[in-house]
Amino acid sequence: MPDNEHTFLFMDLVGYTALTAEQGDDSAAEVALRLYAHVRRLLPGHAGQEIKTIGDAMMIRCEDPRRAVDLGLRISEHLADEDDFPPVRIGVHTGSAVFRAGDWYGNGVNVAARLCSAAGGGEVLVSDAAREAAGRPEHIEFGPRRLHWLKNVPQPVDARSAACKEPPVARRSLRGLAKQVREHTGGVAVRYTEATG
Repeated sequence: MPDNEHTFLFMDLVGYTALTAEQGDDSAAEVALRLYAHVRRLLPGHAGQEIKTIGDAMMIRCEDPRRAVDLGLRISEHLADEDDFPPVRIGVHTGSAVFRAGDWYGNGVNVAARLCSAAGGGEVLVSDAAREAAGRPEHIEFGPRRLHWLKNVPQPVDARSAACKEPPVARRSLRGLAKQVREHTGGVAVRYTEATG
């Protein structure tokens, strides 16, 4: 990637404002803190850097775009397993940015934040720029391309939902299956043919 390109993740909790109104500030703050704690445990394994938190939102920067997409998926999966936890939505984008006074600024930051807002609950929405920079990892499945007109972003952004591919189902050969049946039937020969199945 060019030196001025960086990969950013933005995430927030769906329905957090309603949760605050329903359960009160203290309970809502605890939920946000639980989100941060979950994410912070995952950062070292993905070379992720926490930039800042704002309310229920969190901004992360990753050196490696592939690890950034992986991180987004891990966060989404981890939180989906938590009881009584609102769904998280995540936007991932690779683009230009500059570091000033302890924070990051630029198009890469803005687009990642807007993609987060466009994502649905439990969704990891990855821009095509981030997907290309990640090298199209084989263990990740990307949904159909969707064009997003994002607030205050002059050009539409191509993005896709990301999900971990299901591991392939182990398939046994017919000979191996016949051998296993013979062993369990006391040596009775079982034969498979195309005609009889």
